[in-house]
Amino acid sequence: MKRELLWQFPLSVQLAVKKGNAMNAISERFHYLFRSTKGLILVAIAMISLVTAIWGTLSGPMVEWGVRDITLKLTGMKLDPAHREGRIIILYHVIAMAVIAIEVYMITSIVPMRRYQQSYINATVTFGYLITMIFGLWFAYWGRNFVFHGVFLFGLSLMFFSGLLLAAALWPWRKEYHIKDPAYAHTKSGVDLERVAFFVMTVATLGSAAFGAFTGSYWGQGHETFLAEDLIREPHKNALQLAIIGHLHIMLTLIAIAITLIVGRWLDFKGKFHKIAMWLMITGTIIITLGVWSVVPYEEIAHKIIYVGSVFVMLAALFLVIYGWRKQIHDRLAELNITRPTIGQRIKALLHDPIKFGPLWQMVYMNFTVSGVGIFMAIKLDEIFRVWPAREERISLTGHWHILSGIIATIILLYYADICGIRGKARKWFGWTVIIGSDIAFAAVTIFAMKRLFVDLIGQQTVVNWTMIFADLGLAIVLVALAALMVWRLFDLFKEGGLWKREWQSAELPVNRTAELKKQNVEEEVL
Repeated sequence: MKRELLWQFPLSVQLAVKKGNAMNAISERFHYLFRSTKGLILVAIAMISLVTAIWGTLSGPMVEWGVRDITLKLTGMKLDPAHREGRIIILYHVIAMAVIAIEVYMITSIVPMRRYQQSYINATVTFGYLITMIFGLWFAYWGRNFVFHGVFLFGLSLMFFSGLLLAAALWPWRKEYHIKDPAYAHTKSGVDLERVAFFVMTVATLGSAAFGAFTGSYWGQGHETFLAEDLIREPHKNALQLAIIGHLHIMLTLIAIAITLIVGRWLDFKGKFHKIAMWLMITGTIIITLGVWSVVPYEEIAHKIIYVGSVFVMLAALFLVIYGWRKQIHDRLAELNITRPTIGQRIKALLHDPIKFGPLWQMVYMNFTVSGVGIFMAIKLDEIFRVWPAREERISLTGHWHILSGIIATIILLYYADICGIRGKARKWFGWTVIIGSDIAFAAVTIFAMKRLFVDLIGQQTVVNWTMIFADLGLAIVLVALAALMVWRLFDLFKEGGLWKREWQSAELPVNRTAELKKQNVEEEVL
């Protein structure tokens, strides 16, 4: 209703109209946030950011600066030292579930599936991670009310069920999903091998989640809470402890495999490299998963199996990097109409768009801070690392896991920055800030973890001081960039015709299932 005509009606009518407009505005924003892919990813990133901002004040230099005491006083958290390991485990699960939810949103938006399946999967995984996050943290940090712990487990169960729904939707042997394009990897019968890779990753994740849940069901019945890094010097580990250690490693690995497949789909990975990479990724995922599951009965040889699978997966990622960088260089040079580029022009073309360059670069950088370090540690474990004090080896392991998690997080941020439409200088600033800030932090943590290779115990304090400064500085830079992104999106939500409105109007929404069931004899439209 036009504002110039509204004054002619009674006050009660005017208030009702304004109230109705306000409710419609809230409803539109709610639907955008919880029914569109971009909105769902935004909510999940915001929740992770909130948890990181608050719980990040409970450790590290924040303790020395007195920030933790302020947080505890304002929030009323209860940090019983006896429950520390349990709190950390729940915190890890809370963040991991939100990350998995983000990857599920990405998969349902880029892999063809039936629309009602997309709707069911997204809704289930959203309820799952939110329930897990809210009640898990409530149980762990605000009193051990086991009703909340039960609801926390219910949230994890919903996450598992959403995985079952996703596996069913990804089933690659339906004829409607067969492909004939020779540019993409497929079998002679037309089965899409990239879809097979997504399916195998999903099934492996479900099995590996059950691997950890089975062990969790024995808590209090022969199994006690522990952190994996606390058992590194234990000569004998029981089956339940080995299962938890395997669960930790395989879940993080599968999250990394999932984001690699997502990036490949995002960059339209195809050609000869795609055909080789998909077979490598499928084979590698299966071998790694079986290797981790065999840790319990065959601990002595399990790691050798895992190494073989890792080689396959890393080769697939290498082919993706080569294809992606060649494509980015070619597209930029074609845009500039340069037919005979120099080496400098090629490098400049590659670095032109940090949002597209960043995810592939992070995969390469990972080899210097995660993969290479991990392989070196495994080869020289008895000769070097087991000679160090246990604390030093423990630091190396925890740094190894956290860097890999951080790299995955930065790739997700860069992916979201692209799909949410950051353009111009803001795109370059955000991309390079995330890349440079995170890489400084990861390099500093790597040097800190491996410092005893090149400095003795007496002379290590200078290295510790400088690496901690650079690590904190790098992470602060990334968090500032993330905060700027979140603030921008928050203010945009208050605008009547903001970016959220355009994203909502252009979103490919799942249609009502009832309407689809009426078309039983008609081939269903896919996304």
